[in-house]
Amino acid sequence: MEKINPLQNTYPVNVRLGGLLGIILVIVMFVTFPRFLASVEFEDVDQIIIENIDIPQTQQIDNTPPPARPSIPVPSDDEDIADDLTLDELDFDDFSNLDAPPPPPSGPKVIFIPYDDPPQALSPIRPSYPEIAQEAGIEGVVVVQAFIDKKGRVKETLILKGVPNTGLDEAAMEAIRKTRFRPAKQRERAVGVWISIPVNFKLK
Repeated sequence: MEKINPLQNTYPVNVRLGGLLGIILVIVMFVTFPRFLASVEFEDVDQIIIENIDIPQTQQIDNTPPPARPSIPVPSDDEDIADDLTLDELDFDDFSNLDAPPPPPSGPKVIFIPYDDPPQALSPIRPSYPEIAQEAGIEGVVVVQAFIDKKGRVKETLILKGVPNTGLDEAAMEAIRKTRFRPAKQRERAVGVWISIPVNFKLK
């Protein structure tokens, strides 16, 4: 026969009594001890007021006077002419009687003379190569227009195509002036004519 524990029968009652006593104890403690209320005090802070100021827009005023109208000088032979005379007050009808300036030169004046046989050089044209052009390594062809008279002498020389600022033009003309030619012939008669002679400068 099993032995019955007396606590086993009273267990539910003891649990209920313990819970009830706990609730009563909590209520008594809330009633007995006063409640502490936490009070938070904030310090007064001075409020900063930002004031908006409207700044007027700066206006730039241009006080510079406009430039004066330029005066155009007018040439005149009359010494008593007024200084403030302008072109509007002049009469341009008298300008038609003035002599027109000569036209600018249009190039070398070369007269073409017809011939049957052109001039022939009696010796090769051998110009001296300028030292400046040799040191700089400058090469080129200079075309010289020369007038050869009835006796085969070079009277005038002009540069048709050259290499300026190198000394080649001057060397070519000097070499042609020193060369004698067989004059040109027109109907078996010697005539003076203009011919173009190319002189080639080439370094070896």
